[in-house]
Amino acid sequence: MKVVILKDAAAVAKYGANIFIKQISRKPDSVLGLATGSTPVALYKELIDAYKSGQVSFKKVSSFNLDEYLGLNPTHPQSYRYFMNQQLFDHIDIDKASTFVPPGDAEDPFTACALYETAIKQKGGIDIQLLGIGRNGHIGFNEPSSSLMSRTRIKTLTRATIDDNARFFGPDEYQPHLSITMGIGTILESKKVVLLATGENKAEAIKATVEGPLTAACPASALQLHEQVVLVIDEAAASLLSDVELYKHIEIENQKLLERLGRA
Repeated sequence: MKVVILKDAAAVAKYGANIFIKQISRKPDSVLGLATGSTPVALYKELIDAYKSGQVSFKKVSSFNLDEYLGLNPTHPQSYRYFMNQQLFDHIDIDKASTFVPPGDAEDPFTACALYETAIKQKGGIDIQLLGIGRNGHIGFNEPSSSLMSRTRIKTLTRATIDDNARFFGPDEYQPHLSITMGIGTILESKKVVLLATGENKAEAIKATVEGPLTAACPASALQLHEQVVLVIDEAAASLLSDVELYKHIEIENQKLLERLGRA
């Protein structure tokens, strides 16, 4: 697990975006795994700017989103399909027919979960998966107690997650308590994983992810099993790690090696 500690949220977004830009430059038809929530927004702005400046094209890219609220149709302002259109897809040259979000309005959501898994496999799997992390260590909507080998499925949201997301809903607006989410096993099959975290409120989850035991109590700890994981975090999110300076030293030495090999 590679841990990159940067000064602030802006630096985290830029570093994370550059990973995606390099991926698409190497493989123009990359399959991206995308995330919603407040943390990825700044990264998406960086990608939009890179597209507008001619640094990257998304014409051949496909994408799969991690999750969606069960019971919301794609045009609902709080749906994650709507979010992705507003925050990214409407501003780049991606073919929206190649962008996939779990169908929150599916008549048979159980079948929809199986079909989503099939669609990912038919595209050859996800090349690079973007993740945020919840205060309780959830990734996607895989809440604590989730099986570490779980597949795309319906998941009940914890009270903590419902409370955290309540700010996005009006006082009289329906807020779903169920979701469709990629499973942890699905996420672990991605070829590379990039997790972003900023702010002191994520510090405990980051410590548990990086230095804690492998446990369903912190779903993100399953990333310890993945060969290619990059955690890009700011100093506030890193504040509870046992040796921040060690992680910074490791990253400096890694960058020196990559520069010497011409891979930076």
